[in-house]
Amino acid sequence: MEESNTQPTDIFYWANQADRAKDSLTIDLFLFTKGYTVYATRYDDQLKQQLKVLFLYDMVTGVQTGAASGLAVRDLDNIDREDNVLLRTNLEKVEHAQEVIEQIAYGEETLEVFTEGDHEFKKVKGMVARFTPSEGEPFFVVKLLPQSQVLKGETAWMFSGDSFTRFSADAGLRVTPDNQVLIAGSEIFVFSESKFERLFGYSAKKFAVAEEKIKEIEKHFKLKMPDGMTLSDLARDNKTLINKLQKVDPEMTTQEKLVDQADEMELELMSDEATGEIILMDAKDATKFVDLLSDDYLTSQMTGIKYIVKSKKPLHDEGDKDPLVALAER
Repeated sequence: MEESNTQPTDIFYWANQADRAKDSLTIDLFLFTKGYTVYATRYDDQLKQQLKVLFLYDMVTGVQTGAASGLAVRDLDNIDREDNVLLRTNLEKVEHAQEVIEQIAYGEETLEVFTEGDHEFKKVKGMVARFTPSEGEPFFVVKLLPQSQVLKGETAWMFSGDSFTRFSADAGLRVTPDNQVLIAGSEIFVFSESKFERLFGYSAKKFAVAEEKIKEIEKHFKLKMPDGMTLSDLARDNKTLINKLQKVDPEMTTQEKLVDQADEMELELMSDEATGEIILMDAKDATKFVDLLSDDYLTSQMTGIKYIVKSKKPLHDEGDKDPLVALAER
């Protein structure tokens, strides 16, 4: 994807402008599912002021207070995490966040209105509040909605006056007032990194580590991929592959040994006979390659059965004493 030419958002200017416009903001609510399908919602006008309190006011105050105390804005891709830092990243880097915002920005007229009978709250992952000032561009505040915050009508009670009574709605929702994620312009500001990761399945730390591992792999192995494709491209949307790359040591084996192991395990990992390059056509091939690099394919010497090992622990760690020696020293 091409880099956006949009000017970066000044979060401190944003906070001041949002504070000035807070009384005239139009607010729209959307829900999105675990599969990132967005639904429109309706709400009672009596909730409008509470929406500002739950989604906006603390966020604006936090940024304004931070400006006076030296709050710094740093890229989310930076592995180091300093105190008094607000993390940011480009919207285009976070595929699922971009997917949600584009459905709202370009397809709002076609969005279904969420109803509990048709869609079920148990499939909902997050909520987006779109704030639109009378002048200027809208911004979006996103919150995670864990199922623990959802009350189901058939299993919930209300306490009214001095007694319990049946919960009369299809579902109830408890919205926490904590600051989580702001999307303004072409940028995402991350107030809660853990909730941001759960919302959009994007871990900047892991992606940064994976990128470094990929650089090491490209130094030690000759790889060939479809035109315009890189190993980073194949790994980007593959959570399992990203996790695997965290612990890979590319120097533990050689290209020749890895290809021999692939043949031994009958994995059909292709190679170019002329150049010796390992051919990776898609994410499936990339996963095979990284599994081989992690030494995750084993053959039982007892049964001859071939296995892919999901987790393993060395029987004897380096430096372990021989069990008989250890016993003699007791």
